[in-house]
Amino acid sequence: MTDTKVYFLDGGSLVLDGFHIFWNRGPGGEVRFPSYSVLIDHPEGRFMIDTGYDYDHVMKVLPFEKPIQSKDQTMPGALKLIGLEPKDIDVVFNSHFHFDHCGGNKYFPDARKICHRLEVPQACNPAPFEHLGYSDLSFSVEAAEARGVTDQLLPNATRANTTFEGVEGDFELAKGVHMIYAPGHAVGNYAVMIELANRRPMMLVLDAAYTRRSLETLCQASFHIDPVKGIESMHKIRKYAEDHDAELFFSHDMESFETYQTGTRFYS
Repeated sequence: MTDTKVYFLDGGSLVLDGFHIFWNRGPGGEVRFPSYSVLIDHPEGRFMIDTGYDYDHVMKVLPFEKPIQSKDQTMPGALKLIGLEPKDIDVVFNSHFHFDHCGGNKYFPDARKICHRLEVPQACNPAPFEHLGYSDLSFSVEAAEARGVTDQLLPNATRANTTFEGVEGDFELAKGVHMIYAPGHAVGNYAVMIELANRRPMMLVLDAAYTRRSLETLCQASFHIDPVKGIESMHKIRKYAEDHDAELFFSHDMESFETYQTGTRFYS
């Protein structure tokens, strides 16, 4: 892990009601939260964890989430800030396929793509209450065809370059990059722990718990497929972090995000 660097790529922000972020607890009212992707620049390759949201898609389908996204917060723009282009990414791993985690996948036709084996089938046929979550299907020709929204696809999208390798359970994506299966929020949801040379391990909680308060109080977001498994996953992540003395990083916690290193700064 000596040469591993971790970049947080700021992808802009969205708005939800507090009762959606803190399910059945609140308080209510608009809460603006961050959306970001994580680039792991590793000796074994460059690994992108999630790809954020697409502004045009959100404005068309979920305008009530009031997206704010500058050119530098698009996937190509965020990569350009650190001297890279989408073609420089070797692997895209999607923790799940909610729209704010896969909107930039379309920029990586040549990257190897990995997700939990159940996530693409779920995107093809989501539960009725999941349709908005799984609304951006530009990441997969298979899913777009299954849902009848092939107009979302770029002209260069094919089954071959949008096909995912299915995984399951806990595993290492690369040496020291631990993928932690954490279902509940989504059927194939993952968290990630990264070992680094010069600091404590980084635990990317991702959507297993939107905020620090969420994990501390075991209060998941209202967007979930199985709330019981969601709580079990929170317990699993807390124990994993404690056992490895890992620092916790949250996906949708603006207060925490404002303290994170972003842009050209990185963790190593």
